[in-house]
Amino acid sequence: MGFLNALPGAIAQGLVWGLMAIGLYISYKILDIADLTVDGSIVTGACVCGILLTNGVNPFVCLIVAFLAGALAGIVTGLSHTLMGIPPILSGILTQLILWSVNLKILGKASLAISSRTYSVLLTSLNNPMAIVVAAAFCAAVIVCLFLFFYTEIGLSVKSTGDNADMSEAQGVNVKFNKVLGLAISNGLVALSGALLAQYQGFVDINMGRGAIVIGLAAIIIGLSVSMKIKPNFVVSLIGVVGGSIAYFLVYTFVIWLGLDSDLLKMLSAIVVMFFLAFPYWKKQYFTKPKIPAEILNAQKNGGGDHA
Repeated sequence: MGFLNALPGAIAQGLVWGLMAIGLYISYKILDIADLTVDGSIVTGACVCGILLTNGVNPFVCLIVAFLAGALAGIVTGLSHTLMGIPPILSGILTQLILWSVNLKILGKASLAISSRTYSVLLTSLNNPMAIVVAAAFCAAVIVCLFLFFYTEIGLSVKSTGDNADMSEAQGVNVKFNKVLGLAISNGLVALSGALLAQYQGFVDINMGRGAIVIGLAAIIIGLSVSMKIKPNFVVSLIGVVGGSIAYFLVYTFVIWLGLDSDLLKMLSAIVVMFFLAFPYWKKQYFTKPKIPAEILNAQKNGGGDHA
């Protein structure tokens, strides 16, 4: 019964973190950039939202400002990569370090409690089923908006940049701009997830983003391993990513319910990600028979016929 009672909270958390995973999907899968900014930008969104909420600002306005703050972090990462020539993975690390200090300045301390009397979108009892409805509505709205955007001319150019930057540039596409734009959208969604998480759990902590990229990668890998077998298109992939996030938190909740050491959860998360990353390689390397080229098969058949 304890596990069943915790299920609504696990699903709601999975949906909220699913937005973060969607943001990471844009940088990791669409732009083909391993962006480590997310560990910092998710906290930035939470800090901005928490401070604004405690000062009486409308929670929907808080979410918009948090999104813009995360987008600004993504722009910093993008510009350091495109204008300064810093490798993208190092650009993300440097921006993440910058955000550590920025987040401390925004929050003014290591943690901030949000009063339960403060009006917010998701600040409810952690196991309140209504939180699932609200979080699912946000995920659905984001997926629809991304679908509409990525099938516009500029959205398709962003996708082409991730598919083949050299070819896109040869066709006159502004590759540098597209990378900055994609990273801005990605980290804006990550910060939006952090803002919703702050409202949902009722506090902000400067360390709440530690290991966020592991959760996001786990959600992407688990979700895509299922969704790509159903129907490999953009919307189904995004839904799969959100589903992967929910699956991750269901497993997370089950592990806690079993009474395993919570200090090992990050390690278990990393192992899960390693397994899902390795599985396609193992399948190709050890469980798939090598295909014989048609020319060799024809030559064998012809040779066999001549011999006969």
